Order: sequence, then structure tokens, then C-alpha cells
Amino acid sequence: MTVLASPEQPTTVARPRGARHLLAPIAIALLAAVAAGALYQVFVRTTLGQRVDTTAMRGGDVSHPRVVEVLDRTLNGTSLASLVLVCLFAAVVGVLRKRIDLALGAAMLVIGANVTTQLMKTHLTRPDLDGFSMPNSFPSGHTTAAASVAFAVILVLPQALRGMVALVGFAYVTVIAVATVWAEWHRPSDTVAALAVTTAWASVAVFLIRVRRWNAPGGTQPPSRLVTVPLLAIGAVAGAAGAVGLAAVSMSERSMPDLVSGRFAFLTGSAAIAAAAAAVFLVWVRFAAGDRLVPPVAPAAPARPKKSGATARRVKGGTKK
Repeated sequence: MTVLASPEQPTTVARPRGARHLLAPIAIALLAAVAAGALYQVFVRTTLGQRVDTTAMRGGDVSHPRVVEVLDRTLNGTSLASLVLVCLFAAVVGVLRKRIDLALGAAMLVIGANVTTQLMKTHLTRPDLDGFSMPNSFPSGHTTAAASVAFAVILVLPQALRGMVALVGFAYVTVIAVATVWAEWHRPSDTVAALAVTTAWASVAVFLIRVRRWNAPGGTQPPSRLVTVPLLAIGAVAGAAGAVGLAAVSMSERSMPDLVSGRFAFLTGSAAIAAAAAAVFLVWVRFAAGDRLVPPVAPAAPARPKKSGATARRVKGGTKK
């Protein structure tokens, strides 16, 4: 699967970049930061938010041995060593492609996102409003690590590989995020906030890359529909399911605690996580693909005029004596 421009949008002609190309990453970074703050205020600082979030976390009682094994392996594979390896991988690929700016951007988003997550988790307070004593876990470190790893790899790879890697990365990050909720390490809001933090840092990295390449010749192209359509479909379906489920769980926690089961609340949280992951990967594949530079192609030589049949026969056979 490749990330190619559509036939209606040729990329062989250099086009000047407008202000939107440069300012879009900053706008997304600000929106992501606001989203993280709103999640903290709603799901950590309010009683109803804490109760809904905790109910979703405690409802993930998975008893299937194979599912448990997969989730355990996935969580254990996300560690500090994986972050270091990805930074080294980004450096090597950047050097080989002669794009040190991409390697530095990838390293910045990995380090910045993970350091920010750890600082937030350490310094933010969590009042005990739901009667479930637990230290602050907002945002999720595992989800931040997984998302930053996926974003970094997508950024440094060649254009033809980004689409396939984006879909694989989306699935990987979603499994990691859901697994942390199932293991009762994190609540759904922790994982969604981690996606927001990673997106903010990734957007800043893209902004700096675009500033550096502002005057470089070439054009840009959007990601393929083979990438965006699946993410749009998953995001729409999961988002609708998550919104309806969140309304039901909130109503249950507010007035009728036994209205919905814990399993339903867990599935609601999982749907919300999948929708958020699809949204941030849609943004990221567009940002990563948008930085591709395509050198202009030399104009083709004008076609020669077509000779008439008699002239062609004379040239071919010569004049008869």
C-alpha cells in the first residue's frame, strides 16, 4: 500500500506554499493541548467524570486465555528500550535519506511527548472523588510511548511506505491503549490524553520541519484514500458508538448505577479510544505526507509535425530515375 497523489492533483509542478501549510500544525498543537486540559478537568476533577472513567476501567474483565496472552505481551513490549531503538532507527533512516530534519523531528516528538507525559503524571493531582483510591495515572505513559514510536517511524520512512505503516501503527497504538485499560493501569481518559500530548508534540515537530523547508523547491501531495478512508470509517463508527455509550454510562452513574454493566462501560471506553486514535492518525498521515518535496520536471520537447504519406515514401525510398 502506498501513499500516492490522486490523478487530479499532479505533483510534478512546484507550487508555492501558503500560510495554511505552515500554520496548520500550530493550530493542531493548540487544539491537542486544549483537549488534554479538558479531559483532565472533566474526568479527573469532577465526581461524575471519575466515576464514569473508573467504571469503564473496572469493566474490562477479560477471561479468554489467548486474549490475555496477547495483551500481556503487547504491554510488556512497550518500554524505554523501544523508545531508544526508534530514535536510533530514525537517525539512521534520516542519514540514509539525507533528511536530518526528519530524524531530528522524530527524536524531538518522541522525547518531548514522553517527558511531558511523565511530568504531568508526577505533578498533576487526582482528588479521590470516586472512592477508588489510586495514584494519578493521567496521562498514560504506555500509550504515549506507543503513539510517539508510531509517529516517528511514519515521519522518517519514504513516502511509498507511510500508508501501510500508518494503518499498522494505528492498530498497534489502539491495542496498547485498550490493553492498559483492561489491565487497570489506566482509565480511558488517560489514554486519550496521551494521544493528545503526542499529537501536540508531533505537530510542533512538523511545524519546525516546514519552516526549515519553506523555500525548498517542489510540491506537496495528500495521503492516499487507501489510508484515509479506513481511518475515517473506523473513526466515524467508533466515535458514534463511544458517544452513545458515554451518554448511557453517564446517565447510569448519575441516577441508576445498575442501568448498564461494567462490560458495556469498558466497550464504550474502548470505542472512544479507537475513535481518538483514528482521528490523530488521520491528522498525522496528512502532516507527514504533506512535507514530501517533488522536484519540478523539465518540460517535454514539442512533438514534430507529422509528414504526409507521399513525403514519407519519398524519404524512405528516394526518387526513382
